[in-house]
Amino acid sequence: MAKKKTKKDTKSEKRDIKIVNIVVSSSLEHDIPLEKMAATLSNTEYNPEQFPGLVIRIKEPKTSALIFSSGKVVCTGARTMKEVEESLKKIIKSLEKINIKIKIKPELNIQNIVASGSVGMNLNLNTLAMKLENTEYEPEQFPGLVYKLKEAKATFLLFSNGKIVCTGTKSEEEVYQAVDMLIVNLRKAK
Repeated sequence: MAKKKTKKDTKSEKRDIKIVNIVVSSSLEHDIPLEKMAATLSNTEYNPEQFPGLVIRIKEPKTSALIFSSGKVVCTGARTMKEVEESLKKIIKSLEKINIKIKIKPELNIQNIVASGSVGMNLNLNTLAMKLENTEYEPEQFPGLVYKLKEAKATFLLFSNGKIVCTGTKSEEEVYQAVDMLIVNLRKAK
């Protein structure tokens, strides 16, 4: 017997979106000797004349982090919060190699989530630029339309083939709510 479709089922068919990057900030609550870290660890870059933070690249999960001497950390590249946590554990383990013991479990603060996917319909960007508020569209400069959806605190890049990039949200739930609002607005503007 076929399962009856619920409203939620039909909504998820319209959107095909995946989280591609989570940017998280945290504090290790410990001063970090960046010169010593850069000299000891091979997966780091540190050029204090150009930027005050050290870049550490983690192979698995494939992420990068900026570490500041104050102990502040910004992690990027993860696709799940589990990957963020794994990356932070590896950073803490790297610090142990230079005799820095982090005794706290760092609090993670999501700064931004980037998601990409498709809304499942072709988009007339010229029409959308005129009908939607808060858009920027200069096809000579860039083939995508920038749409700021203030109610969702999200910014979208829209392409004529229906592909989208969503940025500015701070939770997975917010991503999906923003995409649902976007689809409603796109249908109204057709």
